[in-house]
Amino acid sequence: MSRIGKLPIPVPNGVEVKIGTDVVEVKGPKGSLSTPLCSLLKYELADGHVTLTRLEETRESRSQHGLRRTLLANCIDGVTKGFSKALEVIGVGYRVAVKGNIIELAVGFSHPVVLELPAGIKAAVEGQVLTISGVDKELVGEMAARIRRIRKPEPYKGKGIKYVTETIRRKVGKSGGKK
Repeated sequence: MSRIGKLPIPVPNGVEVKIGTDVVEVKGPKGSLSTPLCSLLKYELADGHVTLTRLEETRESRSQHGLRRTLLANCIDGVTKGFSKALEVIGVGYRVAVKGNIIELAVGFSHPVVLELPAGIKAAVEGQVLTISGVDKELVGEMAARIRRIRKPEPYKGKGIKYVTETIRRKVGKSGGKK
């Protein structure tokens, strides 16, 4: 049995879970999300918990069990707490600015890079730290990865855009190998 899949998902107060025929809709104080149902699993909502059980013991149903449980748990966490990723812009002359739903990055190119945020995603800047937040974990992670991809951190001086929790393995450079 899947260790993750068999855990019940607690539904906090103020969150409404509606199990439909092909999607599970979750509404909470921060917004609403939906995740598709898997036909190989049975979804049950009882006394403040959602449980997922397999209808049959096949390889595909076993693989979907933990995945679908995690996706539903992420929806419930998203509408209650939300998700955020923090990115740090490091480099001389590198800067970031947020104007409404547009992020403007000056990261060493001849022109500033302009990105438009999708609906449901917010950005905030504090010094050189850019925080991306929203209710959808997948969308927050994808947007943060897209921003980081513009100028990945390089190993010699450490310049670029990195996650705050990320450590960059530094290299010595040309003069490090000479004696």
